[in-house]
Amino acid sequence: MLTHPNTHLTKTSVQQLLRLAGLLAVLCAPSLATVQILSLTPSLKSPQLLGTPVTWTVTATDSNPGPLTFQFNAALPAQSLALVKDFNVGTLAAGAWTSQPFVWVPTMVEGTYKIQVVIKDFASGETTSKTASFQVTPLATGSTPVVVATANPLVALFSAPSCPAGSSMAVRFQPTSRSAPAVTTLFSKCHPPTTMNFEIAGMYPSTEYQMVAETDTAGTFTAGTPVSFKTGALPRSITFPSYTVKTPAGAQTDTAEWVILQNVLEFGATVFPIVATDLSGNIIWYYNPNQSIFLTRPLQNGTMLTIQAGPSWDPALTQLQLLDQIDFAGNIVKQTNIGVLSQQLVPMGATDAALCNTITAVPPPIGAACIDGFHHDAIQTLPNGDTAVLVAIERIFPPGTQGDTTGLPVDIVGDMIVVLNSSWQVIWYFDTFQHATGAPQLDITRPAVLGETCSAGASTDCPPLSLLTSGISPLAKDWLHANALYYWPQDEDIVFSSRNQDWVMKIDYNNGVQSGGLGTGNILWRMGPCGDFTFNNIDNDPWPWFSHQHEPGIENSGAGPLTVFDNGNTRYSKPGASTGCMPGLGTGDSRGMSLTVDESTLTVTPVLSVDLGVQALGDGSAQLLSNGNYSFLASFVFLLSARNYVSYPIEILPTPGTLTGTQVLNILAPLTYRIWRMPSMYAPPIT
Repeated sequence: MLTHPNTHLTKTSVQQLLRLAGLLAVLCAPSLATVQILSLTPSLKSPQLLGTPVTWTVTATDSNPGPLTFQFNAALPAQSLALVKDFNVGTLAAGAWTSQPFVWVPTMVEGTYKIQVVIKDFASGETTSKTASFQVTPLATGSTPVVVATANPLVALFSAPSCPAGSSMAVRFQPTSRSAPAVTTLFSKCHPPTTMNFEIAGMYPSTEYQMVAETDTAGTFTAGTPVSFKTGALPRSITFPSYTVKTPAGAQTDTAEWVILQNVLEFGATVFPIVATDLSGNIIWYYNPNQSIFLTRPLQNGTMLTIQAGPSWDPALTQLQLLDQIDFAGNIVKQTNIGVLSQQLVPMGATDAALCNTITAVPPPIGAACIDGFHHDAIQTLPNGDTAVLVAIERIFPPGTQGDTTGLPVDIVGDMIVVLNSSWQVIWYFDTFQHATGAPQLDITRPAVLGETCSAGASTDCPPLSLLTSGISPLAKDWLHANALYYWPQDEDIVFSSRNQDWVMKIDYNNGVQSGGLGTGNILWRMGPCGDFTFNNIDNDPWPWFSHQHEPGIENSGAGPLTVFDNGNTRYSKPGASTGCMPGLGTGDSRGMSLTVDESTLTVTPVLSVDLGVQALGDGSAQLLSNGNYSFLASFVFLLSARNYVSYPIEILPTPGTLTGTQVLNILAPLTYRIWRMPSMYAPPIT
């Protein structure tokens, strides 16, 4: 027989149930946030004109010890928020955390923007966020374009009235007072009713230009109203590099690629900006962040990848801690840092990617490892806008490793390739220490071929060394010294250059994991002396291989040949020494090389192997030009008359039927890491 439950409840039982419900609510509810935002403040009140810099500052409190980290996101009108600056530490004063300044410069389109800050305490895992709106008003309000100066006197912001949907627009500009080719910006899709805006870059100082917008509608081009703009002078507060033309451009020089973008390096007390010049050494663009910087790649979308100094999560480190994508005016488009990369890498199994300041034992134990900083190269030719960047890592090995004779544990510097997606979040990595198990991988017992080491002091060739403490062998082993990356689109793998092993290596990336690839990270081959390839020595060169090479890349969008700058350090550092696969007669100068690569037979055949007339101890680049000539940078050349190190951008006209050629351009330049030849700032090489 069914019975009904007793529905009668006494006052006492009701109170007991309420207390139980309250207890369950407390137990089941999320913990109260201890991170609270006090303010999200712009330096200028809304609204502001397009192109106006606005600095955002955030303050917050945290009941936990912290530190607090701040991420900034922004959204174009009617679009989703996108990362601009990833989580980086703030500063603590009087109980409140303050973010590093977020300088935001809207240059693309007017409208109501969303600016979001996300604050996270990574120790406790607690987070909070706040979003503000900011109105940006157009520069062009009538039917005539408007051109205004930016903070860079050689870069202008051109604003044109809207154009029809389905069409696209670009800007053509040319100086009116001097001979120089007309340049056209990249075409952008029209998005009525808002204005069209373009950064104009690649202009001479103190020069008047005429600019005109061109609209492409189904192949029909319509020119707008021409406007004039005069660039400013080079600022006297900046020390600019100077150039001396040794061999001027002539009839056989590739004058179509008349722009030389140059990653000028600081040397000693002199800090030069990054510059672009014409073939006579006249400056047409510069970037001056007032800090250590590597310009790693100009990109196809009118931006550039740079590695820069700046504060990150480790207070002891500032050297090359930031990866920045910048526009022509120097505004940050996107930024990440070593600290937040470590937070993503460690959960993925990257045991060598801990933050260095988390290893506190002195001396650090054998097996301790950490991530130091970005270095040398970052590329963005991978699918889906992915970015690959080189990162330096350290690990402590047992005494005697790589022949160390001190009897102490040994600090060895290795490398990591980290791949980021379009939002600059880690999706794949390659750790050289995890592939140090012997051929056909790397071999941790094989030292740098010239025995390179790193000391604890500041060095232009080594990363900051966090584990080189007392109780550790006083010189770290600079094992690999990776210096370049290349994405090979034909087989979706990554090629990277190890200077100190004299090897160019191919890594099984297979587009990583983002597109369902099966990239193992294994090394597929090692090219160079004592590697996996045979050199087809068609001219009986006593030392045919490159050594301590820079910037290997596969030209013609991966179809070949492979170009590489052969510094030749091993060749001319070991004269007469012949051991195994390393021949003798190590004499001569650095070379520019072009090679065909047959992976089926593991054979390399030279197309060009030209003596450049100088010994370039470090740095350098190589590029096949559109007319069949080659551009090389011979760098770190000691010039006795100047008592300093210099560089030489050189163009070679190949001599048919030989591996040599003639110099048809030679410029004496300051110390420079890498150059790119291109027809304009808007058309960089893909390699």
